[in-house]
Amino acid sequence: MTMQLNDFLVSRKQIIEKAMPEYIEKLQAPKTLKDAMLYSLGAGGKRLRPILVLALLHTYKQTENLGVATACAIEMIHTYSLIHDDLPCMDDDDLRRGKPTNHKVFGEAMAVLAGDGLLTQSFSLIVNDPYPSPENKLRVVSELVKAAGAEGMVGGQVADMEGEAKSLTLEELQYIHENKTAKLLGFSIISGAILAGAPEEDIEKLRQYAYHLGIAFQIRDDILDIEGNEDVLGKPVGSDTTNEKTTYPSILTMQGAKEKLNDHIDHAKSVLNSLSVHSNLLVQMCDLIANRDH
Repeated sequence: MTMQLNDFLVSRKQIIEKAMPEYIEKLQAPKTLKDAMLYSLGAGGKRLRPILVLALLHTYKQTENLGVATACAIEMIHTYSLIHDDLPCMDDDDLRRGKPTNHKVFGEAMAVLAGDGLLTQSFSLIVNDPYPSPENKLRVVSELVKAAGAEGMVGGQVADMEGEAKSLTLEELQYIHENKTAKLLGFSIISGAILAGAPEEDIEKLRQYAYHLGIAFQIRDDILDIEGNEDVLGKPVGSDTTNEKTTYPSILTMQGAKEKLNDHIDHAKSVLNSLSVHSNLLVQMCDLIANRDH
């Protein structure tokens, strides 16, 4: 990872982390609800999804103001999904990014409502953003519905829960992670490309890039759940085994999972070679995802 990517990650993360609380604090809503929403938004994390939105605008040499609201929106949806994931009725986790999970601090009911608040607020950010054209905002919202709803993340979460304590095929596991993880991460890439006015041919190619990057992200997650450092991850390792979940290493072996990860990264990079613009930053994002330790 070069200094160029490091600088980009640090500077854009600061933009996102400054903007998100401002959107929440100005809401006319109960203080406890805002506190719960802000607690999980401020729990840290890589901010990879919102940074990818800005990376696409940077790649196409467009002002990144076009994507800040959408970038914050995707992080709010990601955060809401984590709050709900951690609930006792789902994965029942006590820690997230090294801090007590939302329901451990605010109670289960408030955690559910904080997630609901973040989800609905994300759409408000996009539709009230003064920078993009109305046409592009409509396209972005349409993409978000598909990525985050029943045909995307929510549907993948259902398949994941129904697959617990079962021996899944590789095809079934692929379906779960394409929907639960890859589509939301892919939305970051596609929305950034739409807001940047990328050629339609590039947007379709970027869908393939997003798919391979998203699956690679999940395979790396599965590997880290076995080999990762708990202090670095900020959560216990081995939760997939505890929850009796099928993973890429459990089907392919650890070596096979690492080879599959590299295959997806190679495919993602090959797609970038055919874009109409130079994409060194997006190439470096591939390496970041392949080698991340948390």
